[in-house]
Amino acid sequence: MKYTIKDIAKFSGVSTATVSKVLNNKDEKISERTRQKVLEVSKKYNYSLNRVASSMVTRKTKTIGLILPDISNPFFPEMARGVEDKSNELDYNIIICNTDDDIKKEKKYIKTLLEKMVDGIIIVPSAGGESASNFSKLNLPIVIVDRDVDSSKIKGKVLVNNFKGAYEGTKYLIDKGYKKIAFISGNLSNTNALERFKGYKKALKDKNIGYDEKYFYEGEFRKEWGKKAIDKMINSGLDFDCIFSSDDMIAIGAMKELKNRGYNIPKDIGVLGFDDIYMAKLMEPELSSIKQPMYEMGHAAADMIINIINDIELKEKEITFKTELQIRESI
Repeated sequence: MKYTIKDIAKFSGVSTATVSKVLNNKDEKISERTRQKVLEVSKKYNYSLNRVASSMVTRKTKTIGLILPDISNPFFPEMARGVEDKSNELDYNIIICNTDDDIKKEKKYIKTLLEKMVDGIIIVPSAGGESASNFSKLNLPIVIVDRDVDSSKIKGKVLVNNFKGAYEGTKYLIDKGYKKIAFISGNLSNTNALERFKGYKKALKDKNIGYDEKYFYEGEFRKEWGKKAIDKMINSGLDFDCIFSSDDMIAIGAMKELKNRGYNIPKDIGVLGFDDIYMAKLMEPELSSIKQPMYEMGHAAADMIINIINDIELKEKEITFKTELQIRESI
């Protein structure tokens, strides 16, 4: 038998309004004894509030949309876990969408989330800087995480200092003795890639090493691009002693190709990545990387969007996390 809110109210000896308030966590003025009674009866009869029906009254579904660009990259599942844990803690559900960094898919998923009546959206914008156009007509809160874009619709940002991370990583490589450092990048239309490239160039300048464009290779944030970049570098006869990749997946592809060609890492070529995904420690040798607090970024983004949804004033509308250099065996 399927029980209704009227049944739970009758069994508890209270009104349906009281049951609704208790199950919606809006029971500040209800006695602890009554609250516990309602919860015990609800549990006994396996009753849970219908979110859609409840939303007709509260205008909220307690559901958040999470839009990611590449769920196969270990960086993003770790971030998603942070979003999920904080959402569960505050009794919110999440719907995860994967865009493959495709602006059209992003637009499609935003429409889908609106149809699902989500209360807000956390999004890692697609590369290319076009995401702002997808936000223009939205009437619900948006928090961006990891990648920065400008839009009046964005109510909060959770970012990391990519410039400083790349700057400090490059300085460390130079201080360690590397002088011919090639930079393998994702597409510079991605703000993260651009800021990391700028940090790399600034460190070279500050260490009196001139930037040479032949040491710069622009492609995608994918393992396959790391392999292709090494192919190009070696086939062109480039003289290099270190690789700095703008993410770990690129670095992993580069390492595999270097090893396939008989190079010893780090004796012949050093390799530094960016992100510090779990796979970095599984490589042989272990990959050194610029660590981003992926889980904490997701956790903070969920906290931010839920506060916005509930009209709680934010202490900070933009949170910028620091990076940390993780030295292992590859440099």
